[in-house]
This record gives sequence, structure tokens and C-alpha cells, in this order.
Amino acid sequence: MVEINVKITPADNSRAAPGMLSSVRRQNIMAWIEEEGSVRVRDLASAFEVTEATIRTDLERLEQTGRIKREHGGAFLVSMHDEVVSLSLHHRVEMGRKTKIGAKAASLVNDGETIILDAGTTTTEVAARLHERQGLTVITNALNIAITLGSVPGFEVHMPGGQFKPPTLSLTGDTSVEYFRNILASRLFLATAGVDINAGLTYPSFADLQLKQAMIKAAQHVYLVADSTKINRSSFTRLGDLDLVQTFITDDGISDQDAKEFEARGVQVLIAE
Repeated sequence: MVEINVKITPADNSRAAPGMLSSVRRQNIMAWIEEEGSVRVRDLASAFEVTEATIRTDLERLEQTGRIKREHGGAFLVSMHDEVVSLSLHHRVEMGRKTKIGAKAASLVNDGETIILDAGTTTTEVAARLHERQGLTVITNALNIAITLGSVPGFEVHMPGGQFKPPTLSLTGDTSVEYFRNILASRLFLATAGVDINAGLTYPSFADLQLKQAMIKAAQHVYLVADSTKINRSSFTRLGDLDLVQTFITDDGISDQDAKEFEARGVQVLIAE
């Protein structure tokens, strides 16, 4: 298992928050809301190191797109209710790539193993291809994954407690973190918003960083599952360097140069075709 020290700080591309272009800041705010479902003005102002008046202006602009709705002290994602009711995830893009990655990842799982599945569209594709395995114990913070695998005969599915996060259909928070501190699994399939040689693993918000840390510590082998469009992309917050993972499963959109750089950093690259 890997010893890690999570840096819950803005990613390198967002560190100089006060000087950030308003358009870039709004993109980051929108990504944050898509990840969390809702957000408070004061939290955004603190994270981006700007005034609450500036954040309110940002939210007014974003509301004009029809994707969010402002409320007292914050804003929420307009599509959130319908997505939760239908158990659908928000980030359903590049699904062809994610389907291939899911199949490749699932092929590595042996009967009788204990595995951890992170929340996300790509990890959901992994779960969808595990039905032919025997005697799996699956630990996940994702409600949709638990429902998918909970009815498979012979499977044991476990979930932590915690606070419900609607856009990812997942549980998070201190209770979830504490739960994973008592777990030992053979494999973790970890999701990410961006992966970069220098910035490492990045995410749209702070909420799940400690939970992902606990998942990583609980697993003997960590597989990052991410499509090639996330390579050389950095989101707002940083989990840590590439040495948090042992294997990166992606699609054939990865360039030869990027594959060589990941391998040079000690990360095995598996390409799903």
C-alpha cells in the first residue's frame, strides 16, 4: 500500500486565484456545482480568494446559461432532481471510451476478491461488467453501483455512511472516510477529473479528497480509470502526484509520448481497445 500525504489545495493551474480570469473562475465554479450539486457563496469566495460580491456576479452569469439556479446564499444544479430520480450520472460524455475502459478493468478482477469502486461514470462501466465474476466483495460509496451489483447472486456489497452527493449518486464526508480506514481490499478502481504528469490527480472540488485518500490507503493496488480526454487536464483541487497509483487504464487516444512519460514515472499504462 502507498503512504500518501494529501494536499487539499488548489491545483497548480488555479493557485493564483485572485488573479484568475473571470471566465476561467466561472468554468471552475460550474465544474464544482456539477460535482457537488449545490454550493454556498461564502465557500466559493474562500476557495477562489475573491469577494462574495464577485462570486454573486459569477453565479448571476452562470444562471443565464440555464444550468444553475441561484438561491439565498448559493446556487444549485437545475438538472439535479431529475438525475437523482432516474439514477443517472451527470458526466455522461465519451461513453464509448469509458465502456472499453470498464471492460478492460473488469477483466483484471478475479473471483472471490475484495475490491473498492469509486463513484463516477467510468467506474460505473467497470461495475456493469463484473456480473460474471463469482463471490466478489464490493465496497463502494456509489449508490448506483451498489444497486447494480447488490442483486448479483453471491456478491457482497458494502457501503459507508455519510452525506449524499446527488450529481455523483455517492456518499461522502467524515463518516465515509472513517469507514474506509478499517478496510483492506486487493484493488481500488479510482476516478479522476484530470490527470497530468506534473499536476497529478485533480478534481473539481474539495469534498472527496480525504475520502479518496482513505480509499487509496485501503487498497493493495490502485488503478486509475480515466479516458484519454482527461490526460494533461487539471481541475481545481489536487489530490497528489502520480505515485498514488500503480496502474493507469485508459483508451487508445493516449499519445505514445504521454504513455512513455507515465511509464517513466513508474505508472503502468494499460490501453483498452
